[in-house]
Amino acid sequence: MKIDLLVKNGYVIDPGNKMKGKFDIAIDKGKILGIYQPNTFSEYSTKNVLDVSDCIVVPGLIDLHVHVFPIKTVLGISADHVGVNQGVTTVVDAGSTGASCINSFIDEVVKKNITRVLLWINVASPGLCEGLSELADLKNIELEKLEEVIKEHSQVIRGIKVRMSSSVVKNNGIKPLEIAKKSAQKVKLPLMVHIGNPPPDLKDILSLLEAGDVVTHAFHGKKGGILDEDGKLILEAENALKRGVLFDVGHGTSSFSFKVMKRAIDLGIAPHTISTDIYLANITGPVYSLVTTMTKFIALGYSLEEVIKATTSMPAKVLRMEQEIGSIKEGNIADISILKWNQSPIKLVDSEGEEIVAEKFLLPLYTIKSGKVLKCNG
Repeated sequence: MKIDLLVKNGYVIDPGNKMKGKFDIAIDKGKILGIYQPNTFSEYSTKNVLDVSDCIVVPGLIDLHVHVFPIKTVLGISADHVGVNQGVTTVVDAGSTGASCINSFIDEVVKKNITRVLLWINVASPGLCEGLSELADLKNIELEKLEEVIKEHSQVIRGIKVRMSSSVVKNNGIKPLEIAKKSAQKVKLPLMVHIGNPPPDLKDILSLLEAGDVVTHAFHGKKGGILDEDGKLILEAENALKRGVLFDVGHGTSSFSFKVMKRAIDLGIAPHTISTDIYLANITGPVYSLVTTMTKFIALGYSLEEVIKATTSMPAKVLRMEQEIGSIKEGNIADISILKWNQSPIKLVDSEGEEIVAEKFLLPLYTIKSGKVLKCNG
């Protein structure tokens, strides 16, 4: 019997599986059948061969922060547009929906896209379906309803999203996060916490978080961020990192600063995960795609391996799905991204309008989603 697909001649980088080098990958029935030294698996035993010579083969990329609920929110974009079309096999919507619109999200987004779509469910029932100040009224937090839908859709809902900036919480300060944290502990899920303009104060936010919780927009350039006026890491951020709180990029339109990131690098601080916060208004800049965001970090001095880890095995671990996605190992779902270097220089811009020049940039060529090969157009 012939297997479905052999991916051959690619240079594999899989930090989660500690694998780096030239390998052929056999795929059958949507799963990884095995990893082989080049030309040791017979092409005659294969229905289809994908020759990826001169390409980089990595586990299917995972974007931990996107907004992909276009039929109900003003900022949503198609999951496949920012997913498989751009070399990304899994996206996690970060709070576009809460408990009220979850059924529509499942039916119209999760079920209708090729890209695997997961969810950080918004602690507020409307999510972003009724505007962008969902935590200005604490009546929007309906914990019983939230906990019911988490139980019902546990395969899709991987954590709870809380947006803790002044435009969202208005006069409610830290209270929404205190409520969300108790609920998260009850249902045993992590929080993803959006930070931005205070109040509430970041020091108060960080003090409530524990191991496995995620701070997104961690490297924004607004006042009251992780660095003090002298460019030093605030004590609460230092202590949060020691406790196992995770820092995520969440680039977005206004939430990533090269200046802050460069200073963090000087201090030895790296993002645990690299995500885009991509949506309708920033896909044409400054975000563009996950692969473009990865290129920015390589231009800042991170190695290709570090950047791949932050978009594969680390987000899989955050999602508690490392036995399914995030690495290329026998038995795992056959989610693979095929990338290639374009050797031309490119200007890259952050959310503050600052530019850097990368000597080369990554391009997605193919996405293999559950064993099926798709050509990228992003």
